[in-house]
This record gives sequence, structure tokens and C-alpha cells, in this order.
Amino acid sequence: MTFMPQSLLAAARPARWTTFARQTVSVISVLADSVVIIAVSVLMGMGYHLMVYGGTGPLVSFLGVGAASAGAFVLPGILRAEYDLSYYLSFRPHLRRVFNYWNVTFVALLALAFLTRLMEDYSRGSMVLFYAAGLPALLIVRYALVHTIILGSKVGLVTAQRAFLIGTGEDISGFVRRYQPWSFGLHMVGVAPLTRIDSFASREERRQTLEADLRQAVESARNLRPDAVYIVTPWSETGTINRCVDEFLKMPVEIHLSPERILDRFEHVRIARHGPMASLQLTRAPLTWFEQTQKRVFDVAIAAGALIALSPLFVVVALAVWLETGRPVFFLQRRYGFNQQEFRIIKFRTMTTLEDGDVVRQAMRNDRRVTRIGRFLRKWNIDELPQLINVLKGDMSLVGPRPHALSHNREYERKIALYARRHNVLPGITGWAQVKGFRGETDTEEKMRARVDHDLFYIDNWSPWFDLRILLKTLLSRGM
Repeated sequence: MTFMPQSLLAAARPARWTTFARQTVSVISVLADSVVIIAVSVLMGMGYHLMVYGGTGPLVSFLGVGAASAGAFVLPGILRAEYDLSYYLSFRPHLRRVFNYWNVTFVALLALAFLTRLMEDYSRGSMVLFYAAGLPALLIVRYALVHTIILGSKVGLVTAQRAFLIGTGEDISGFVRRYQPWSFGLHMVGVAPLTRIDSFASREERRQTLEADLRQAVESARNLRPDAVYIVTPWSETGTINRCVDEFLKMPVEIHLSPERILDRFEHVRIARHGPMASLQLTRAPLTWFEQTQKRVFDVAIAAGALIALSPLFVVVALAVWLETGRPVFFLQRRYGFNQQEFRIIKFRTMTTLEDGDVVRQAMRNDRRVTRIGRFLRKWNIDELPQLINVLKGDMSLVGPRPHALSHNREYERKIALYARRHNVLPGITGWAQVKGFRGETDTEEKMRARVDHDLFYIDNWSPWFDLRILLKTLLSRGM
């Protein structure tokens, strides 16, 4: 009943090795973060004092601040089990995690400094350098660890988990073919194919066959000593799943229900609990309350400052547009914003037309409707600047998916799956798609699909640093 493919036999490890590998990775990860933080504290403190005072400064104080910071940084990760080996099989989640924990660490450090005399010899200049250098240092170390662990798991040196699979032969083959679990450290020590019963068999025959299969599967699993058992059956087969769970609850192993295909579409699936009810949460709100606050504060501060600084330019541009084409100076057009709420976007007028109806023709290269001053404004992205007013009003953000005319929205929603998901965040003056070259005319469906893919990537991977990166790229770019 149970077989072990020869190609996977070499990947199996004794249970002790598995435990050792998983615990060792966790310990190394904690130590790596701690050593980096302490080292950066000492080096930044010594470096600042050498430059400013000509001496190395109080090394004991630098060590103390580094140790306190290391403790504050690693403790949440330990409590949340985020130093487990499974967290080190992908680097992308570490970007947001390290950024948030590093900021929380410094808030805690400043509070500690206020309540104690820990930092009385640690200068403010050293603190600024410590904060600025610590974040990239931690990310570099995490990046190196993740890629080392991924490589080790692929060649069998690091075992994330020893797994035992149970299900029909067809379901197991599909699971292995679809996920290739060895590529992320999941080593299969054995499988137990369930007999596919003829549809004409009686209920009693089905029960007896399943019971016999499960007895052999449990006996085999006890000998192989896996870390986890994966029940690889469709979720609709509740009877089979319940019997498998009942049998494997007798063993000291994790029990997993293999994913349905719909879960492959979502990256952050988790179990959510509301009182006694548990549900499978496929997505979360794109930004948490705290993240929305961060983004809004950043938007208002930059937009207000930019409007004040650019007010002389606004006067010059408005006068130039008025002299060439007369009024209106600004072009207002209906667009969809957050949650598909309609608003009017504000731009400097660059064309002879003011289209805002059911049919809106996109601007093309060498479009005759574009005025002479309009061509210059578009080339340098100056026509977009009045959208800073939209940002202050709360209709838009500095960075986000670019809003399209309503007629284009309706067209692309019919053609492109998940297009409307772009409206899960505020639209932006600039965005990830634009800085990657997907701006201006979208004369083919492929171009729009590429733009949408970049917009969805931005939504799923937002961070303050991502916004700042996009803004800097925008300032260095040139328009159509």
C-alpha cells in the first residue's frame, strides 16, 4: 500500500536530523539579527565619535544600546514564531516585517532612554546613524540567510518538514506535480494511496476499504516518523477527511489539509477566528489602519509642501495655457477612485478637446489634439501636477494605480480579470506600472494586462519605501 519513490528516498532524513536542522536555523537567525544590531550600534557609535571627537567613545554604552535594541527587535519575532524555518523560504515578507520591527524597536529604545540612563553617553548623531545603517544591514543578512536556506533545502541539507501524504494516487500525483514540494524544503518520507472505490460499491464496502487503507497508512507513518501528515483529497470528500483526521490524531504529528486550487491565487491565506467561528481568509484589506495613516500623512505632507513650492510654476503654466488655447486652464475628467467612487481628476489642459463622455479616445504619440504647450507639459509630466490638489482632497495618493477615464474602466473590466481590484487603494499621480514603462497609450490588451499586473503587485507589496522608490523614479523620468 505504501511506497516511497526512489527519487525522493535520498531526500528523507532521520527525525533527529530534521529537528536539529529546524531548531538550528531558528537559533542562527536569532543570533544573526542580534549580532548585526549590536555590531552596527558599536560601529556607528565609534565611527561618529572618531569623526566628531577624535576618540572611540564609550564602548560599553554602545554595547548596551545594541544589546537592548537586539532584545527589543528579536523578542516579537520569537513570540510570534517568525524565526521558524518556514519563514525563511521566501525573502519578500521580510521587507515589511523588518521595517516594522525596526521602527518599533527605536520607539521602544527612545522610551527606554527616557525612563533610564542607558543612553546618556550615546549621542544623538550616533543614534541617527545607528537607525539609518541598521535597517539595510538587517535586510542584507536576512536576504543572505533566506537564499542560503532555500539552496540548502533544495539539495536536502536543510529539511523544513518531513511529510507523509495520504490520498488517492491521482490526487497525490497532482499535488506533487503542481507544488513540487521538495523545492521549498518539504521532504516526503512516504505516501499512502487510498483505494479508489467503484461508484456502485455499497456504503459498507466503502467503509471497510477505507478502514483497511487507513490502518496500513497509520502503521507505515509510525515507522517513518514524519513531522506532518498531509491529507491530499478534495475538500468535498468530508467523510474521508474526517476518518483520516480521526486516525492520525492518534499520532504526535501535525495534520494538514492540502490546498484546493483556488488557494493558489492568493499569497496570504490564513485562518481567521471570530468568536467560536473559524473561516479561511483569502485576502485582507490592502492596507491596515496604521498603514493607511502612514500613507496619508506622507501624502499630505509632500503634497502641501510641493504645492507651496510650485505655486510660481503653476502661475506660469496657467498663463501659458490660457494664452495658447484660452479657458479653461484646467482639465477635469471623471475617474474612479477608491472603492470605485467617482471623482474629478485635475490636470493642466494639454489638448484642444475636453472629452468626458461615454467615449474617450486616448492620447497617442504625435496626437494632433495635443497643443504645443501641452506637448512640453506632457514631456516633463508637468500636466499632472494639479493632481496634488486631488491628493490633499483625499481623492488620490501620490503613488498608486493610475485612474482611467470611466469609459476605459468599463471596457477593461469586461476584458481583464481582477482589473477592478486596482480600486482597492487610492489611485496615484504615479505608480509602479508607470515607472516600469507602462504609461501613456494602451493600444493593445496585452499592454493593459501588463499595467494591471504591475498595479496589483504594488497593492500586494506596498511599503513606505516602495512609495519613495517610485517617487524618485518618477522624478527622473520623462513623459510622452
